[in-house]
Formats: sequence, structure tokens, C-alpha cells
Amino acid sequence: MHWLALLLPPPSASPEPSAQLALAWWALQFTPRVACLEEAVVLEVQSSLRLFGGAPALHRSLQPRAEQAGLALHAAAWAPSSLGALALARSRPGLDEALQWPAEQAFSEQLDALPLPTLSACQPHLPMLARLGLRRLGELRRLPRPALARRFGQGLLLALDRAYGDLAEAHAWVEIPEQFQARLELPQRNDNAMALRHHAQHLLQQLCAWLAARHAGVQGLSLRWAHDAMRAREIASHGELRLQTAEISRDYRHLSRLLNEHLLRLQLPAPVGEISLHAEQILPLREHSAKLLAPGAGEGGEPQESITQLLERLALRLGADQVRCGQLREDHRPEQMQHWQAWPGSAPQSAARLPSCPQPSWLLPEPLRLEVQRDQPLYQGPLQLLAGPQRVEGGWWQNEGQPAQRDYFLALSETAGALWIFHERLPSGRLDEQGWFLHGFFA
Repeated sequence: MHWLALLLPPPSASPEPSAQLALAWWALQFTPRVACLEEAVVLEVQSSLRLFGGAPALHRSLQPRAEQAGLALHAAAWAPSSLGALALARSRPGLDEALQWPAEQAFSEQLDALPLPTLSACQPHLPMLARLGLRRLGELRRLPRPALARRFGQGLLLALDRAYGDLAEAHAWVEIPEQFQARLELPQRNDNAMALRHHAQHLLQQLCAWLAARHAGVQGLSLRWAHDAMRAREIASHGELRLQTAEISRDYRHLSRLLNEHLLRLQLPAPVGEISLHAEQILPLREHSAKLLAPGAGEGGEPQESITQLLERLALRLGADQVRCGQLREDHRPEQMQHWQAWPGSAPQSAARLPSCPQPSWLLPEPLRLEVQRDQPLYQGPLQLLAGPQRVEGGWWQNEGQPAQRDYFLALSETAGALWIFHERLPSGRLDEQGWFLHGFFA
């Protein structure tokens, strides 16, 4: 068997149940055989190693995957037994040591060299064991078993046998709930929205761990709170803050920054005594291959945020209508081939077809009427027609405006370069809109 033991940062002797549960949920992405053992989380991954590229690759992925979920691993170790892995993890704080995995045939020698406090069953008997001159697990194991059981009880022998893999272990496996909902009672009442951030981050860690176990992401969540009972009569008993992400995500840093931006603009009308986090839009998250080059680091050594996350933050700070994006749509008229809307906007129903002819790099907001001399259009001198016509007729299905009836040409100007011009083919009654027009420039 291949057992992994994961330890949270100090104080690890009595970790918060929510933090240990979040770590156990996060570990379910590797295997369904996950259990909480004392202050650690243990998982048996022998049958899953092939899915993650082998044991070394899985071990190296622990730290980055935990950071993405907002979890900090203090130590990790592996062994053929869960108690043995826990003892090794206690003796080797830090993940750098955890990457130097002991050979399985030398596992008993590894345990023999460990100090007695690494095994919990030894801790109640440490004063007596010290008076006997015992310091290591190997020294304790070499004592006569009947005498050891009479003096220290059968439980110590059972723990030794289970740690060395001589006796089978039994665990209560962790089960993940179908729906995510986490609540937290605050240690004191807070009327400052930013004071809620620290407590909400604990709930975010649980959410990211739950999403990792479900191989899913979130696109909408809500933070709810209950006001103190001694509030004013006109103030509601509850409040809610809704967060919407532009893309499916379970990145703790991304969700934490988004929550922080919302809390900066929140004014609480009364003190808050309890908060809860609810995931509303859970969607499958497709895993993407890692980039060939590592992303650059921003302030504090953290990876730089993506362009989507940057736009998301700017839209929240400046207002939804201040950050706009273009969207292609089906239309023959060049000025109607895209429209601008508040970012991120709605996804198009179908991909727009690309035009079959060259399109200008810069389209004028309004077509510019050109002078004509002897039936030849002028723009900073005579224009030479290179290609065309491309006939465009559209807009007859719209009630507003005049349908377009144009012949487009690619023209060349000695001073302005390649131009995109058209000749309007309207009925004779619209003389003011007939003639030649400049519509765009080619780069």
C-alpha cells in the first residue's frame, strides 16, 4: 500500500475541525480512501498512482494543488501504513524533506530511527520510557512483548504493529456532501465588512477543497450573514452578497481577491454574528495542460493574474458599463458585424462566419463622402480601384434606418495607402446618400 499523511501548519496538535475537513475534502481528488487520523489527513493512493504519473509526480503536485485551494501543507510523508506515514510526517516538517521518500524495503529502519513522541500511543508513557533509557521506536520494539504489554498495556503493542504494517488498520472514510453549504459563527460581533474577510476565507478554503474533490468549478456564489438580535427595528435580520465570476474557477486566490473587492464596497447596517457561504453555479472544470514557460511573478512573489481576472476586477471597481467587449454577429454590413456590450457579456449562440473577402483594419465610425472628378473618386488625390466590386445588401429585415445597397472596392491612394471604399446604390430619390464613400483603412 501507499499511504500519504498530510499535516496542517502549527498549531497542528489541535487543528480546527473545519480546516482538517477542508484538507480531507481536497484529498478526495486523488482517491476515495481518505480519513482523518488524529491531527492529520491520511489517504491510500496505491490504485491511483498511475492516473497521476506515478508516485514522484503525485508527490510533487501536492504543494501547487494545495496552494490553488488556499491550503498550506506543513508536512507530508508516505509509508506502507497510515500510522507509519503519520510518524514520518511528524518527524520531517516541511515538504522539501517529504520529496525524499524512503525506499519501501527500508521502511522498518526508517521507523526504528524515529523518536518515541512521533507515535501517539507512546506519549502517555514518555516519562517511564525515558527512565528506562528508551528514545527510539526501534529500541521500544526490541523489548520483550509480554513484559511490554503488562507494563504499558496492549494498546501500545497494537499501535506499533499497525505502524510497522504487521497488523491491518481500520478507518472511517471521509464522504463529501452532494451540496456545499458552510457556516461559521463569529467569535465576536463585527460591523466592519472588511473584518468579515478573514472568517470568510476559511469558508472559501472549504469551498475550493470541495470543488477540487468534485473536479468542478464555480461561477456564482453568495456570502450571507445574520445580524445581531439587538439591531434597529428597521434593519433586516439577514444580508447577502452575491459574487459572479467571468469564468469557471476554483482558484482560491482568484475568489479571495474577488470577495475582497466586494467587501471594500459593502456597508453593514448592523453588527454581524454569523456568516455562511453558498455555491450556486457548480460546473465541470476542464483541466488544461500546463504552459511551457512558467508565469511571471507579481507583487509578493504570487503568480500574475490572468487577463480575464484583471478585467473582472476592473469591471467591479469602475462599473460594469465602463469595461466593454466586442462580440461578432452575423451581418453583411461591415459596421454591423460586431457590437459592444458590458464585459463579459453573453456568449454568442453560434460562431460568426468570417467574411470571404479582405476586411479593413480600421473602420470609420461613419462613412466619409468622397469628392468625384470625372466619375473617379478622390481622397488626397485620385484613387485607383484594385479589386471589386463586392456587393453588399442588408438591413431590409430591420425597421430602423435604410437598407444598405453598396458595391465595395479595394482602392489605392498614393498618400493614404490601401482604402476600403464603396459606391451607394440607393434609388434616385435619395441623392444626398448616393455617390462614393470611404469606409475603412488597411494597415
